[in-house]
Amino acid sequence: MAAVITEDNVYSEAEVNGAPPADGDDQVQLPGPAGNIQGQVEEFLGPHPDYDEEEEERKYYRRKRLGVVKNVVGASCGGMIIYSVYMGLLQMQLILHYDETYREVKYGTLGLEDIDNKMLMGINVTPIVGLLYTPVLIRFLGTKWMMFLASGIYALFVSTNYWERYYTLVPSAVAIGVVIVPLWASLGNYITRMAQQYYEYVNYKDEHVQEQKKPPKGAFHSYIIIFQSVFYIIFHLSFVFAEFPMVLFLNNYLNDYKHTLFKVTQCGASGKGVIENLNKTVLRTLPRSLLLIEVESVLMGAAFLAMLVFLVLCGAAYRPTEEIDLRSIGWGNIFQLPFKHLRDYRLRLLCPFFVYSGFEVLFAVQGLILSYGVCAVGMEKLWLLVMVYGLSSSICSGLALTLLRLPRPIILLVGAFVHFVLIIALMCWSPKPQTPSDLPYLLVLSALWGLGTALNKTGLSTLLGMLYEDKERLDFVYTIYHWWQAVAIFIVYLWSALPMRAKLGLLLFTLIVACFCYVQMERRLAKKIPFRLPRIPRPRHKVKGYRYLEEENSDESDTDLSDAEDDEKDEDEKRLVEEDKNTDGNSQGSPGPERNRVRDRRKKNDNAAYEQAGEREDYVQHMKD
Repeated sequence: MAAVITEDNVYSEAEVNGAPPADGDDQVQLPGPAGNIQGQVEEFLGPHPDYDEEEEERKYYRRKRLGVVKNVVGASCGGMIIYSVYMGLLQMQLILHYDETYREVKYGTLGLEDIDNKMLMGINVTPIVGLLYTPVLIRFLGTKWMMFLASGIYALFVSTNYWERYYTLVPSAVAIGVVIVPLWASLGNYITRMAQQYYEYVNYKDEHVQEQKKPPKGAFHSYIIIFQSVFYIIFHLSFVFAEFPMVLFLNNYLNDYKHTLFKVTQCGASGKGVIENLNKTVLRTLPRSLLLIEVESVLMGAAFLAMLVFLVLCGAAYRPTEEIDLRSIGWGNIFQLPFKHLRDYRLRLLCPFFVYSGFEVLFAVQGLILSYGVCAVGMEKLWLLVMVYGLSSSICSGLALTLLRLPRPIILLVGAFVHFVLIIALMCWSPKPQTPSDLPYLLVLSALWGLGTALNKTGLSTLLGMLYEDKERLDFVYTIYHWWQAVAIFIVYLWSALPMRAKLGLLLFTLIVACFCYVQMERRLAKKIPFRLPRIPRPRHKVKGYRYLEEENSDESDTDLSDAEDDEKDEDEKRLVEEDKNTDGNSQGSPGPERNRVRDRRKKNDNAAYEQAGEREDYVQHMKD
């Protein structure tokens, strides 16, 4: 038989007669169209000849890293915009309402001064109870949606200024006081979480990242330092943008310093309160209502922009399964976790620094800028003093990047030293009223105080992220930090009528105590003294409803607890055996009450063992380090 030869299939004469192929291959190729189709299918389903798996993986994680950077910049810009709007509107509102002529002409007997006092009380007093509900809010909403909700509350405060009444201004001020601590706890946790994610996306090939094991100690430090510095560089610009309404609008209607400071006799260290005997008429002419509405509309648009930034630019801080795990551990456990964190001596020794952090930022505005600055050079220079303070804080926040090379305590202690020198200088200086020649000195003081503020704020947030780097959720740690700040702001609100030297004395005393406690904390860590670090309980997805606090002896030793657990397990086994004997084998009913109690006790013991195993693991890791 003649051999059949085609383009796609070649048969030899031996193959047609039934002989095996010459090369010994047992596979028989399909003839004609069938072989064509199989080759095309394999080519279509197989890998692309130009596909490089390693290159595609590298591009994927590069996009992930860019997404993390976008999240950090978005959260920073959102916080900066919302606080620019809030502080700018509040400053303009307080100046307008302070003017006696404005109150009488615009609102008659409405009592704007009393409304402003209650509004400030709502903003300063309400955060005191923030420690009770902040963890629950974050548990219910999540980190990103908590930031979005808080920005919406600030936008609500802006909208109430279209109709200034008691029933609009005071409730919105109370709402702002409610969300201050949750907002800042969410922001601090969000930035630190982004640093952890960035590390995972950079080192995605490492074994501990792929297997989701605990990273080496100090792995996140560089990213936490960089991200916290970027956040505060952007956020402190809010002091600059907050003065735009003052510069572009309100400054044109203010009287000069000779009129506003006509009856003022004492400033600075010799003064009392904020500014004694400030003239009740600070406005030269009253602004038109339509112009006020336009300014408030611009601020309202900026507030909505901040909400959109949080909504669109900020991605989720945790995977959905992680958020579900947090919601599955019970309201009671969530409520008590901040208090359990206070068992850690590191947090307890940092509490004085938290308090000082709240003192110094309020003193910068209320004490340094008003009692020293405005009292000497007049209200028309208020915007300049605040802008210099904000620019200095923003620029000097970048100095925290030196932590990449320098020891950890340097930033906080240098910032504390700067403030210590400034407080001593302010105690000895009382500028005279109506002296514009003192403006350069006041600008230098504002810039130096901004340097101390930048090192303090950036240093504390970075320190918390570094101390608790191995915890995936830092909501509870930052809740404690910003709750103590809220307590300090409330104290500043109460002491506003004290003499200036008394305020400076309290500030100096708090600073010295804070530095002493911080040095003690670093010494304990250097000696490797173990600390108690509570773990989040295991999620229980199948159990629904509320979870209440259970009795436990936190002072019981591990040996006693393990012996007691073994005895309880033996008793439980005996009870289950007896119940099984007494139960009818053919019954299909629900288990008896004794069996339910045994199972509940087992769950409790399992959870306690889980937490103690985690604490022992952390302790062993700490001793190894």
